[in-house]
Amino acid sequence: MNRRTFIGVVAVIIGLPLVLTAIEAASDYVHNRNNGALVSSGEKREYLLYIPRSYDRSRPAPLVISMHGASMSPRQQMELSEWNGVAEREGCIVVYPAGLTTAGPRVWRVGLESGLTKDVRFISELIDKLEAAYNIDRDRIYANGFSNGGGMAFVLSCMMPDRIAAVGMVGAAQTQPWSWCTERRPVPMIAFHGTADSFALYDGGSSWVAPNLPAIPVWTRNWAHRNRCEPMPIDAAVTADVTRRQYVRCAHDATVVLYTIRGGGHTWPGGQQLPVWFAGTTSRSIDATGQMWAFFREHPLRK
Repeated sequence: MNRRTFIGVVAVIIGLPLVLTAIEAASDYVHNRNNGALVSSGEKREYLLYIPRSYDRSRPAPLVISMHGASMSPRQQMELSEWNGVAEREGCIVVYPAGLTTAGPRVWRVGLESGLTKDVRFISELIDKLEAAYNIDRDRIYANGFSNGGGMAFVLSCMMPDRIAAVGMVGAAQTQPWSWCTERRPVPMIAFHGTADSFALYDGGSSWVAPNLPAIPVWTRNWAHRNRCEPMPIDAAVTADVTRRQYVRCAHDATVVLYTIRGGGHTWPGGQQLPVWFAGTTSRSIDATGQMWAFFREHPLRK
């Protein structure tokens, strides 16, 4: 091997990790890129929109807004929740909006008042844009989210109850105190939470995600109180590891439901499997997305 060839081989070996890193970064960008954007509050906001093949412009379609957890992307939320399958079967449109990333990870700014208002405005303007482009059933617009996105679903129920018919939450991280929500209009709610969730603690308390997280059963009871439900819930065993607590006879038929997954982690039951070492166990005993859709279907917007 002559000197020039040797130097060339060494250059390739040295440069290969950088090339592979660049290829991986480009692949990640292509895989996770969004397909829509708008400018809201002076900020470019993105989203991933899924229109089912069964969409018929002549018929109003329900709209499902599904929000990712902190540091996740819309595409990851799409893959985690598997809402697109429901969209194909049921004819609903699904949009996965993106939280904002500045100096840190992509998040919904539920703990920052100014950012929170901007995030709510973004969702409102996103709905406006989709209503202008598609035949959206304005009585069937639903919001759901995972972790930090579940916290954002709570915010929308408080700040947009005239547009959001019902909300769903999975492993929700509630970083706003319940007293923050002064809205008393009943909004139906369905939640799924694992007892072994090490991020959004089922029994409340402080985790590395946030301090002073509420106990999920107490949070659910507060929501039932807001919806003026009967104070005594109906408890039932669904499977060996899943129980359902349901508050009924609520104002405007705004039922409140909590599915507790015994031993479940910070995961989406029935959805894409997250790494067990990181998030804990994903239950296959219940399909959170399917149950959520059945709940949404029964709860159009009450005016």
